[in-house]
Amino acid sequence: MIIPKLHYISQGNSPKEHLENIQKACTSGIELVQLRLKNISEKKFLKLSTSAREITSHFQTRLIINDHYKIAKAIKADGVHLEKSDVCPTIARKHLYTWQMIGGTANTLQDCEILLDKEVDYITLGPFRVEITKDNLNPPLGLNGYTAIIENLKTETPIIGAGGMTIKDVTNVLETGVSGITVSGEITRNFDSIKIFNQLLKASSTEEQRHTFK
Repeated sequence: MIIPKLHYISQGNSPKEHLENIQKACTSGIELVQLRLKNISEKKFLKLSTSAREITSHFQTRLIINDHYKIAKAIKADGVHLEKSDVCPTIARKHLYTWQMIGGTANTLQDCEILLDKEVDYITLGPFRVEITKDNLNPPLGLNGYTAIIENLKTETPIIGAGGMTIKDVTNVLETGVSGITVSGEITRNFDSIKIFNQLLKASSTEEQRHTFK
């Protein structure tokens, strides 16, 4: 299972705005969208997810549902992303189709190890820096934090950097060993930035391939 290097986490002040932003991200070439909207009824979230699935299917973009694994199964999303307070990945796995992927959120080396034991398909590790938009009390990891955790883990499972990433960070963040990044604010402010993010991320993967073939 190949996990795209750039993940867009949906943003908006209303379900309608989330869908508009997902549409813009898909039009601009995003390969994976995570639908994340808290404090909404399950019924409304199902309706929102169904619409998001229609948009992403049209563009052949992967859709990951945050938290609601039963809805992810119902709409045949590409997978589910579970935060620390959500259901255990092993429980979600029993409900999902075998082809659906599961991602998990981690802030520490220990979090990563627990998620790897539960056989998640990818881990988002953060925050990279403090984000004003999120009630996140976890200390930022920065480049040194990423490097230390990834060197200790020695895993083939993709580790995706998260939390306040901008275009300027990409090159340095990739040098720590992360496989990719999640971005929300920077993309929502300018959907054209997706092309630049993709170029920077792909440039790194061609570098890797060059080294592999030697």
